[in-house]
Amino acid sequence: MALVFGQRLAGLTVDGKVLSAPVFNENEVRAAAGLTLVIGAVAFSFAYFEHQYALLQAASTLFFIEFLIRVTAGIRYSPVGAVARALTRDRPPEWVSAKPKRFAWTMGMGMAFSMMVITNSGIRGWLPRSICLVCLTLMWMESVLGLCLGCKIHGLLVQRGWTTKDPAFEICAGGACELPPRTPVVSPESRPGTPG
Repeated sequence: MALVFGQRLAGLTVDGKVLSAPVFNENEVRAAAGLTLVIGAVAFSFAYFEHQYALLQAASTLFFIEFLIRVTAGIRYSPVGAVARALTRDRPPEWVSAKPKRFAWTMGMGMAFSMMVITNSGIRGWLPRSICLVCLTLMWMESVLGLCLGCKIHGLLVQRGWTTKDPAFEICAGGACELPPRTPVVSPESRPGTPG
């Protein structure tokens, strides 16, 4: 049986709109972001204040594996995702399209991979500290504010025409990946009162 990225729910509607693409429960996603935030903050604190880097090395490796699983199979199969699902099981789900989250998790996987390589290579100082602070900020924004920066970046890329809009991008938390409707271009010949 092939893994399906996200959950496919027949007949799911959000705000009167039928969703045909795979979805994730936004409550689980935000809880998972909160869990990774706590792990990352503790690891960063030990590295920064105590100069003990083993926990940061382990956390960056865990995060790379976590995001790799999320990008390839979905959050249902990731270790942090399983804990997040257990923590949010009594809350009604808030469904969002899966692909914007995949874009964001791909960004997270890239940062986690670079942190894993940097910290396990013995590099210390401003470089790993800066990447770690960016990651912690993004996790805080997702868990506390519900702001998916990866979803917003994808929406901006589509809006600027640097990538195409995937029809599966149907709904994001807080409308982060919604695009403004485009007004049709009207040629001068088709305007009323124009000689032609």
